[in-house]
Amino acid sequence: MKEVDLPHASRLINHGPTVLVTSRLNGRPNLMAAAWSMPVEFTPPRVAVVIDKATFTAEAVRATGQLALCIPGRALTDITFAAGSVSGRDLQAQGLDKFQHLGLVPQPSPHFGLPLVAGCVAWLECRVIPEAHTEAAYDTFFVEVIAAAADERVFAQGRWQLDTAPPELHTLHHLGGGRFAVASETLQAQPVAPSAPPPTLAQP
Repeated sequence: MKEVDLPHASRLINHGPTVLVTSRLNGRPNLMAAAWSMPVEFTPPRVAVVIDKATFTAEAVRATGQLALCIPGRALTDITFAAGSVSGRDLQAQGLDKFQHLGLVPQPSPHFGLPLVAGCVAWLECRVIPEAHTEAAYDTFFVEVIAAAADERVFAQGRWQLDTAPPELHTLHHLGGGRFAVASETLQAQPVAPSAPPPTLAQP
Protein backbone atom coordinates (compact mmCIF):
# COMPACT_ATOMS: atom_id res chain seq x y z
CA MET A 1 0.00 0.00 0.00
CA LYS A 2 1.23 3.47 -0.88
CA GLU A 3 -0.11 6.77 0.39
CA VAL A 4 -2.43 8.49 -2.08
CA ASP A 5 -2.20 12.26 -2.42
CA LEU A 6 -5.45 13.77 -1.20
CA PRO A 7 -6.22 15.54 -4.52
CA HIS A 8 -6.46 12.03 -6.02
CA ALA A 9 -8.29 10.38 -3.12
CA SER A 10 -11.77 10.84 -4.60
CA ARG A 11 -10.72 8.80 -7.63
CA LEU A 12 -10.52 5.74 -5.39
CA ILE A 13 -14.32 5.62 -5.34
CA ASN A 14 -15.13 7.64 -8.46
CA HIS A 15 -16.02 4.46 -10.37
CA GLY A 16 -18.58 3.40 -7.78
CA PRO A 17 -17.11 0.32 -6.07
CA THR A 18 -18.71 -1.48 -3.16
CA VAL A 19 -16.95 -0.38 0.03
CA LEU A 20 -16.51 -1.78 3.51
CA VAL A 21 -17.34 0.90 6.07
CA THR A 22 -15.34 0.36 9.25
CA SER A 23 -15.79 2.00 12.62
CA ARG A 24 -15.00 1.52 16.29
CA LEU A 25 -17.16 2.03 19.37
CA ASN A 26 -16.05 1.46 22.96
CA GLY A 27 -12.94 -0.29 21.70
CA ARG A 28 -14.83 -2.75 19.50
CA PRO A 29 -14.18 -2.73 15.74
CA ASN A 30 -17.03 -3.11 13.28
CA LEU A 31 -17.57 -3.17 9.53
CA MET A 32 -20.41 -3.27 7.04
CA ALA A 33 -20.70 -3.36 3.27
CA ALA A 34 -22.10 -0.31 1.47
CA ALA A 35 -22.94 -0.09 -2.22
CA TRP A 36 -23.65 3.66 -2.26
CA SER A 37 -20.75 6.07 -1.80
CA MET A 38 -19.60 8.91 -4.01
CA PRO A 39 -17.23 11.90 -4.08
CA VAL A 40 -18.96 15.26 -3.59
CA GLU A 41 -16.04 17.74 -3.25
CA PHE A 42 -12.51 17.99 -4.61
CA THR A 43 -10.60 20.14 -2.09
CA PRO A 44 -10.66 19.00 0.59
CA PRO A 45 -11.86 15.63 -0.69
CA ARG A 46 -15.33 14.88 0.66
CA VAL A 47 -17.52 11.84 0.23
CA ALA A 48 -21.17 10.95 0.79
CA VAL A 49 -21.85 7.43 2.03
CA VAL A 50 -25.25 5.86 2.74
CA ILE A 51 -25.47 3.97 6.04
CA ASP A 52 -28.85 2.80 7.32
CA LYS A 53 -29.42 4.82 10.48
CA ALA A 54 -30.68 1.70 12.30
CA THR A 55 -27.33 -0.11 11.98
CA PHE A 56 -24.63 -0.53 14.59
CA THR A 57 -22.23 1.17 12.15
CA ALA A 58 -24.39 4.31 12.04
CA GLU A 59 -24.49 4.34 15.84
CA ALA A 60 -20.69 4.14 16.03
CA VAL A 61 -20.16 6.79 13.35
CA ARG A 62 -22.57 9.21 15.03
CA ALA A 63 -20.89 8.67 18.40
CA THR A 64 -17.30 9.05 17.22
CA GLY A 65 -17.51 11.20 14.09
CA GLN A 66 -15.12 8.82 12.35
CA LEU A 67 -15.17 6.07 9.74
CA ALA A 68 -12.96 4.42 7.16
CA LEU A 69 -13.88 3.23 3.70
CA CYS A 70 -12.02 0.09 2.65
CA ILE A 71 -12.28 -0.96 -0.99
CA PRO A 72 -12.31 -4.74 -1.45
CA GLY A 73 -11.15 -6.54 -4.55
CA ARG A 74 -12.40 -9.73 -6.13
CA ALA A 75 -10.51 -11.85 -3.60
CA LEU A 76 -12.78 -10.51 -0.83
CA THR A 77 -16.12 -11.12 -2.56
CA ASP A 78 -17.42 -13.60 0.03
CA ILE A 79 -16.21 -11.48 2.97
CA THR A 80 -17.87 -8.40 1.47
CA PHE A 81 -21.22 -10.14 1.09
CA ALA A 82 -20.99 -11.67 4.56
CA ALA A 83 -20.16 -8.28 6.11
CA GLY A 84 -23.45 -6.95 4.80
CA SER A 85 -25.47 -9.97 5.90
CA VAL A 86 -24.91 -10.09 9.66
CA SER A 87 -25.55 -7.49 12.36
CA GLY A 88 -22.67 -6.14 14.38
CA ARG A 89 -25.12 -5.35 17.19
CA ASP A 90 -26.26 -8.99 17.33
CA LEU A 91 -22.65 -10.14 17.48
CA GLN A 92 -21.87 -7.65 20.24
CA ALA A 93 -24.59 -9.27 22.36
CA GLN A 94 -22.60 -12.51 22.01
CA GLY A 95 -19.35 -10.83 23.05
CA LEU A 96 -18.02 -10.83 19.47
CA ASP A 97 -17.32 -8.25 16.82
CA LYS A 98 -17.67 -8.63 13.06
CA PHE A 99 -13.92 -8.83 12.46
CA GLN A 100 -13.72 -11.82 14.81
CA HIS A 101 -16.83 -13.36 13.26
CA LEU A 102 -15.33 -13.14 9.76
CA GLY A 103 -11.82 -14.18 10.79
CA LEU A 104 -10.30 -10.77 10.01
CA VAL A 105 -7.50 -9.00 11.89
CA PRO A 106 -8.06 -5.22 11.91
CA GLN A 107 -5.15 -2.99 10.94
CA PRO A 108 -5.14 0.48 12.57
CA SER A 109 -5.53 3.55 10.39
CA PRO A 110 -2.80 6.19 10.79
CA HIS A 111 -4.78 9.05 12.36
CA PHE A 112 -7.75 7.68 14.30
CA GLY A 113 -6.66 4.07 14.70
CA LEU A 114 -9.81 2.90 12.92
CA PRO A 115 -9.89 -0.78 11.92
CA LEU A 116 -8.83 -1.33 8.31
CA VAL A 117 -9.53 -4.55 6.43
CA ALA A 118 -6.30 -6.26 5.40
CA GLY A 119 -6.35 -7.40 1.79
CA CYS A 120 -8.41 -4.49 0.49
CA VAL A 121 -6.98 -2.67 -2.52
CA ALA A 122 -7.41 0.80 -1.01
CA TRP A 123 -8.75 2.69 1.99
CA LEU A 124 -9.83 6.20 2.93
CA GLU A 125 -9.74 7.43 6.53
CA CYS A 126 -12.48 9.99 7.16
CA ARG A 127 -13.96 12.40 9.68
CA VAL A 128 -17.68 13.10 9.67
CA ILE A 129 -18.87 16.56 8.64
CA PRO A 130 -21.76 17.25 11.05
CA GLU A 131 -25.04 17.68 9.14
CA ALA A 132 -27.77 17.34 11.76
CA HIS A 133 -30.70 17.77 9.37
CA THR A 134 -29.32 15.35 6.77
CA GLU A 135 -28.47 12.70 9.35
CA ALA A 136 -31.91 12.97 10.94
CA ALA A 137 -33.84 12.89 7.68
CA TYR A 138 -31.74 10.54 5.58
CA ASP A 139 -29.26 7.68 5.83
CA THR A 140 -26.45 9.77 4.33
CA PHE A 141 -23.22 10.82 6.03
CA PHE A 142 -20.90 13.44 4.58
CA VAL A 143 -17.26 12.87 5.42
CA GLU A 144 -13.90 14.49 4.74
CA VAL A 145 -11.00 12.28 3.69
CA ILE A 146 -7.93 12.93 5.82
CA ALA A 147 -5.73 10.07 4.57
CA ALA A 148 -5.82 7.45 1.85
CA ALA A 149 -3.69 4.63 0.47
CA ALA A 150 -3.91 2.12 -2.36
CA ASP A 151 -2.19 -0.97 -3.71
CA GLU A 152 0.20 0.27 -6.41
CA ARG A 153 -0.51 -2.80 -8.52
CA VAL A 154 -4.01 -1.50 -9.19
CA PHE A 155 -3.90 2.27 -8.44
CA ALA A 156 -0.82 4.35 -9.26
CA GLN A 157 -0.07 7.96 -10.16
CA GLY A 158 -3.62 8.93 -9.29
CA ARG A 159 -5.20 6.44 -11.72
CA TRP A 160 -6.75 2.98 -11.62
CA GLN A 161 -4.63 0.48 -13.57
CA LEU A 162 -7.26 -2.22 -14.02
CA ASP A 163 -5.95 -3.56 -17.33
CA THR A 164 -2.66 -4.71 -15.86
CA ALA A 165 -3.71 -5.50 -12.28
CA PRO A 166 -4.03 -9.11 -11.09
CA PRO A 167 -7.69 -10.28 -11.31
CA GLU A 168 -7.99 -10.66 -7.53
CA LEU A 169 -7.51 -6.88 -7.19
CA HIS A 170 -10.35 -5.87 -9.51
CA THR A 171 -12.94 -3.86 -7.57
CA LEU A 172 -16.46 -5.09 -6.81
CA HIS A 173 -19.71 -3.47 -7.94
CA HIS A 174 -22.87 -4.74 -6.27
CA LEU A 175 -25.75 -5.85 -8.51
CA GLY A 176 -28.04 -7.07 -5.72
CA GLY A 177 -28.77 -10.44 -4.17
CA GLY A 178 -25.13 -11.28 -3.52
CA ARG A 179 -24.11 -10.78 -7.15
CA PHE A 180 -21.22 -8.50 -8.07
CA ALA A 181 -19.60 -7.27 -11.25
CA VAL A 182 -15.86 -6.58 -11.38
CA ALA A 183 -14.08 -3.67 -13.00
CA SER A 184 -11.39 -5.18 -15.20
CA GLU A 185 -11.00 -3.09 -18.32
CA THR A 186 -10.37 0.57 -19.06
CA LEU A 187 -10.81 2.45 -22.31
CA GLN A 188 -8.87 5.55 -23.30
CA ALA A 189 -11.02 8.15 -25.05
CA GLN A 190 -9.53 9.77 -28.15
CA PRO A 191 -10.08 13.30 -29.48
CA VAL A 192 -13.08 13.61 -31.79
CA ALA A 193 -12.94 16.01 -34.74
CA PRO A 194 -15.77 18.60 -34.51
CA SER A 195 -17.02 17.61 -37.97
CA ALA A 196 -17.01 13.87 -37.31
CA PRO A 197 -20.48 12.25 -37.48
CA PRO A 198 -21.76 10.53 -34.34
CA PRO A 199 -21.21 6.78 -34.16
CA THR A 200 -24.00 4.61 -35.57
CA LEU A 201 -25.43 2.08 -33.16
CA ALA A 202 -26.16 -1.39 -34.45
CA GLN A 203 -29.86 -2.13 -34.81
CA PRO A 204 -31.25 -5.12 -32.87
